[in-house]
Amino acid sequence: MINLSKRIEIHLGRKPDFIEEIILEDIGDGVVYIKEWNASEAQPTVEELKALSTQAQTAIDNELTKQETDKANANSKLKALGLTDDEIKAIKS
Repeated sequence: MINLSKRIEIHLGRKPDFIEEIILEDIGDGVVYIKEWNASEAQPTVEELKALSTQAQTAIDNELTKQETDKANANSKLKALGLTDDEIKAIKS
Protein backbone atom coordinates (compact mmCIF):
# COMPACT_ATOMS: atom_id res chain seq x y z
CA MET A 1 0.00 0.00 0.00
CA ILE A 2 1.21 3.47 -0.80
CA ASN A 3 2.17 5.11 2.48
CA LEU A 4 -0.51 3.90 4.87
CA SER A 5 0.04 6.81 7.24
CA LYS A 6 -0.72 9.31 4.45
CA ARG A 7 -3.93 7.45 3.58
CA ILE A 8 -4.99 7.57 7.22
CA GLU A 9 -4.26 11.32 7.37
CA ILE A 10 -6.43 11.88 4.31
CA HIS A 11 -9.21 9.69 5.72
CA LEU A 12 -9.23 11.61 9.01
CA GLY A 13 -8.65 15.03 7.48
CA ARG A 14 -5.87 15.66 10.00
CA LYS A 15 -2.48 14.31 11.06
CA PRO A 16 -2.98 11.88 13.94
CA ASP A 17 -0.47 10.95 16.62
CA PHE A 18 1.13 7.81 15.21
CA ILE A 19 2.73 6.97 18.56
CA GLU A 20 -0.31 6.96 20.85
CA GLU A 21 -3.44 7.36 18.75
CA ILE A 22 -2.83 5.06 15.79
CA ILE A 23 -0.05 2.50 15.87
CA LEU A 24 1.20 1.02 12.61
CA GLU A 25 3.38 -2.06 12.42
CA ASP A 26 5.46 -3.97 9.89
CA ILE A 27 6.23 -7.47 11.15
CA GLY A 28 9.08 -7.82 8.71
CA ASP A 29 7.27 -8.83 5.55
CA GLY A 30 7.14 -5.26 4.21
CA VAL A 31 3.39 -4.99 4.73
CA VAL A 32 2.38 -2.21 7.10
CA TYR A 33 -0.87 -2.66 8.95
CA ILE A 34 -2.85 -0.93 11.69
CA LYS A 35 -1.88 -2.56 14.97
CA GLU A 36 -3.93 -0.29 17.25
CA TRP A 37 -6.62 2.27 16.51
CA ASN A 38 -7.20 4.60 19.45
CA ALA A 39 -8.60 7.55 17.48
CA SER A 40 -12.07 8.78 18.33
CA GLU A 41 -13.07 8.42 14.67
CA ALA A 42 -14.11 5.04 13.31
CA GLN A 43 -11.31 2.91 11.87
CA PRO A 44 -11.44 2.82 8.06
CA THR A 45 -11.70 -0.46 6.21
CA VAL A 46 -8.91 -1.74 3.97
CA GLU A 47 -11.12 -0.92 0.98
CA GLU A 48 -11.63 2.66 2.16
CA LEU A 49 -7.89 3.10 2.55
CA LYS A 50 -7.16 1.54 -0.84
CA ALA A 51 -9.60 4.00 -2.43
CA LEU A 52 -7.37 6.84 -1.17
CA SER A 53 -4.34 5.60 -3.11
CA THR A 54 -4.33 8.33 -5.76
CA GLN A 55 -4.96 11.11 -3.24
CA ALA A 56 -2.17 9.80 -1.01
CA GLN A 57 0.33 9.62 -3.87
CA THR A 58 -0.62 13.13 -5.01
CA ALA A 59 -0.17 14.46 -1.46
CA ILE A 60 3.25 12.79 -1.17
CA ASP A 61 4.33 14.14 -4.57
CA ASN A 62 3.14 17.64 -3.62
CA GLU A 63 5.08 17.53 -0.35
CA LEU A 64 8.27 16.49 -2.15
CA THR A 65 7.81 19.21 -4.78
CA LYS A 66 7.28 21.80 -2.03
CA GLN A 67 10.46 20.70 -0.26
CA GLU A 68 12.46 20.99 -3.48
CA THR A 69 10.95 24.40 -4.24
CA ASP A 70 11.59 25.66 -0.69
CA LYS A 71 15.21 24.50 -0.90
CA ALA A 72 15.74 26.23 -4.25
CA ASN A 73 14.09 29.41 -2.95
CA ALA A 74 16.25 29.39 0.17
CA ASN A 75 19.42 29.00 -1.92
CA SER A 76 18.32 31.85 -4.20
CA LYS A 77 17.68 34.12 -1.22
CA LEU A 78 21.06 33.30 0.29
CA LYS A 79 22.77 34.07 -3.02
CA ALA A 80 20.81 37.33 -3.26
CA LEU A 81 22.24 38.24 0.14
CA GLY A 82 25.71 37.82 -1.34
CA LEU A 83 26.71 34.41 -0.02
CA THR A 84 28.93 32.24 -2.20
CA ASP A 85 28.14 28.62 -3.02
CA ASP A 86 30.84 27.52 -0.57
CA GLU A 87 29.33 29.65 2.19
CA ILE A 88 25.90 28.21 1.49
CA LYS A 89 27.32 24.68 1.66
CA ALA A 90 29.04 25.53 4.95
CA ILE A 91 25.73 26.66 6.46
CA LYS A 92 24.07 23.38 5.49
CA SER A 93 26.75 21.11 6.94
